[in-house]
Amino acid sequence: MNQYASDIAFTPSVKAIQSSKGSRSVYAKVEQGYGWQTEVTTELEAFLAGMDMFYLGTANQAGQPYIQYRGGSPGFLKVVDKNTLGFADFGGNQQYITLGNLAENPKAFLFLMDYVNSRRIKIWGTARVEEANPDLINQLHDPEYPARAERAILFSIEAWDMNCPQHIHRRLPQNEILPVIHSLQEENRLLKEKMARFEKGVEPGH
Repeated sequence: MNQYASDIAFTPSVKAIQSSKGSRSVYAKVEQGYGWQTEVTTELEAFLAGMDMFYLGTANQAGQPYIQYRGGSPGFLKVVDKNTLGFADFGGNQQYITLGNLAENPKAFLFLMDYVNSRRIKIWGTARVEEANPDLINQLHDPEYPARAERAILFSIEAWDMNCPQHIHRRLPQNEILPVIHSLQEENRLLKEKMARFEKGVEPGH
């Protein structure tokens, strides 16, 4: 039984290395202070509402890890209850590595990146696949998203933490960048037309 929620990641070997590298005292204070969260908070729920992608980590029975990208409408990773998150799973390349891993090892990990605001949340827990629960799949699926939901995946939270923004390169979403690009392209087109008229000796507006 873990003494602290962060013990799910800070194993004895990790703590030993933290001690040798000089960071153990810092994390010991965190453990004894606010610590890591074990339930959905308003902060986490608000963070999820803006997410249109995340990374899902699983491992097979032998411990071989696998990371898979998941994308959907903003907020498609939904809060089911205070200990559970869920999302509709869409068809892909039919390798089924994640499903195979979860069939023999329920341990899973969510890595959530907010590239715009340089924030990240890490969530440890377990996951299970729900393929014979159409009500749940419909509950989690956004009907306006152009993909068919094949199943639902539920993630049980054991611990989560929002950590520092260090070394996160900012990336802006397409829906924010494209209007700017189109505006610049139009401005460039108008300037080229103006220059062409100027070179021909035609006054602007004539």
